[in-house]
Amino acid sequence: MEFFKIRKDIPFMRHALVFNVISVITFIAAVFFLATRGLHFSVEFTGGTLIEASYPQAADTEKIRATLAGAGYADTQVANFGTSHDVLIRMPLKPGQDSDALGKSVKEVLQQADAGAEVKRAEFVGPQVGKELAENGAIALLLVVFGIIVYLALRFEWRFAVSAIIANLHDVVIILGFFAFFQWEFSLPVLAAVLAVLGYSVNESVVVFDRVRENLRKMRKASIPEVIDNAITRTISRTIITHGCTQLAVLSMLIFGGEVLHYFAVALTIGILFGIYSSVLVASPLLMWLGVSREQFIKPQKQKEEAVV
Repeated sequence: MEFFKIRKDIPFMRHALVFNVISVITFIAAVFFLATRGLHFSVEFTGGTLIEASYPQAADTEKIRATLAGAGYADTQVANFGTSHDVLIRMPLKPGQDSDALGKSVKEVLQQADAGAEVKRAEFVGPQVGKELAENGAIALLLVVFGIIVYLALRFEWRFAVSAIIANLHDVVIILGFFAFFQWEFSLPVLAAVLAVLGYSVNESVVVFDRVRENLRKMRKASIPEVIDNAITRTISRTIITHGCTQLAVLSMLIFGGEVLHYFAVALTIGILFGIYSSVLVASPLLMWLGVSREQFIKPQKQKEEAVV
């Protein structure tokens, strides 16, 4: 499906060095902010207090969050839990603060705002749980990366696998760099978004790589840069349609999803934008510089032995 068709190939590879210099600068900046500022981890990773509260009517999470913020409880997460009447409040535990005392204090604040509020439980989530979550998240990320490398190496060739994984890890580091620079809260939904971006970006790379492989067989007289330019140009319409529709769905979460989905949608938005850039303008030049050639996909025909007279 195409909304428009570009008849003349756009010379992307002519500016490949410029695109990759921009990528390197962005990547270095992201690594710098990660090293100097670090990530602002949520309660799931750092440990804290979980408080379950119940209301006689549907709970207004935005109002509860504002009430707690007004009482001096910053970095508080409030989300529905089970039903619309129940909420789960996640609060970072400050040094020297007791979990039970915090639960009683929060109960008083909530009941002052709504007499029907009832705190069912308040429990401490230790940093050991956060450490396990961080380790499991890192393992999940490594498994995804390994799976992508194996898949692309089997489907295409090792040069394609290396190009795609460098481009996709570039996206992940830049997302983390944004969260480090702005000190946005890094939670489990954000980790899920990062993993989703990896799969989303590799899908775009596969589409371009498929066309490159097809062009290597069809465009016998074209140079490698011309083959790649044609592949990117011919998939632009599909890229705009796919990423545009996805971004509309993510934008609706960003606008209407509330605070719970806010950073999840932010991470996906950054990932989609940089995913397009890296899959098209980073992976493809890397593929060219790694020495992809027509001979890797076209097997030479064996000369038929002359019949013995």
